[in-house]
Amino acid sequence: MPKSWLSTLNTYRDIRLFWIFLMGIASGFPWVLIASGLSGWLKDEGVSRAEIGLLGSVSMVYALNFLWAPFIDRVHLPLLHRLLGQRRSWILLMQALMLIWVFLLTTVTPNQQLFTFGLLALLIAICSATQDIAVDAFRIDQFSVDENDKMPAAAAMSVIGWWTGYSWPGYIAFASADSIGWNQVYAVMMAVLGVLMAATLLVREPKTEREALQSQAEQNVQDKLHLSKAGNWLTVTLIEPFMEFFRRNGVKVALAIMVFIFTFKIGEAFLGRMSVVFYRELGFSNEQIGQYTKLFGWFLTVLFTLMGSAFNTRFGVLKGLMIGGIAMAGSNLMFALMAQSGPLEWLLLLTLLVDNFTAAFSSVALVAFISAITGRAFTATQYALLASLGNLGRSSMSGASGYMVDWLGSWEAFFVVTTLMVIPSLILLWSLRHKFRDLTNG
Repeated sequence: MPKSWLSTLNTYRDIRLFWIFLMGIASGFPWVLIASGLSGWLKDEGVSRAEIGLLGSVSMVYALNFLWAPFIDRVHLPLLHRLLGQRRSWILLMQALMLIWVFLLTTVTPNQQLFTFGLLALLIAICSATQDIAVDAFRIDQFSVDENDKMPAAAAMSVIGWWTGYSWPGYIAFASADSIGWNQVYAVMMAVLGVLMAATLLVREPKTEREALQSQAEQNVQDKLHLSKAGNWLTVTLIEPFMEFFRRNGVKVALAIMVFIFTFKIGEAFLGRMSVVFYRELGFSNEQIGQYTKLFGWFLTVLFTLMGSAFNTRFGVLKGLMIGGIAMAGSNLMFALMAQSGPLEWLLLLTLLVDNFTAAFSSVALVAFISAITGRAFTATQYALLASLGNLGRSSMSGASGYMVDWLGSWEAFFVVTTLMVIPSLILLWSLRHKFRDLTNG
């Protein structure tokens, strides 16, 4: 039975949701540095579409962070762990490293030092992807298994935080780029990182039974394999998180989950990688891009994310995934219409209205879905594995987005193709809806 609306609204009174919102901001902000801001900077420096698309592939590391996620689950940082706890210590360290890389980036001229520019962007992406491991685990660790009904609300606060961290600094960046230059814009972004580090110190570390569960896993492995202490630690750290996921869900369902997550947002990612380039070629200024896609887009995202969260909380994440997926396929066609119509501000606003509704519903549902099926002994590792599959589909293939536009010969054809990319995941979701519903209790 669906929950009552009063019960749904009461879910949002939990202070832990505010902490998740703050960490969501920290997670979204680096994408200004390595995605929209990077694309805008390179476009203004005269770098080609193909090179912009390829350099944007530094985000590939988000698809690979599951490889080192086990260490974020298990390694205690000297001093910082004792002061801040497992999750916050890793978050703060990554933010400090990003501060260094952004400072160095302000000293680079992209069209003359493209390799150095790309290397620093890659280092920022690695730190951001590592921070995301800890941020996602921080969110899931806040709630016990019995509180899975709060996952859509937690996902909403995370998504709203992410878009706040991405949109408001992004607006500042694009609104200022024409007047002060991109190097100075990135110097301003350093101040934003300083504020985020203060927020990391403000939030509370979640209390969990993670270490007790990991100790139990170590004992079970030792009883079966009789390994050395180091061998046992490495086995539990590197292998057990993945084995536990397959044991708990069954091999067939586990593989279906992974394929679905891999394919769900590929079309959206192709569109997103080229969106700033598209807006600029269509005739919009940097200030217009900042005002409409960042500032106006943020208000839409907050509104639709709250709506999507309430819908997912009351009716279940499976319905949210289906609605979000269908809307995602249709929204890409709005961009094809823009490509034919030219730089009409009213059409841009209408397109953003549809696109943000799509992103909100699909993102909240997907984050809640992955969070609900994650085991609590190895939260960071299992969530990183599943989220990485989505990032792998988006990052590995969308790096060719610039080449695809050139090959297809028109923006209209490009956006139609991105629409078709969504369909396979919707077919898989529909065919396995009953099994997925059992896993998420709705």
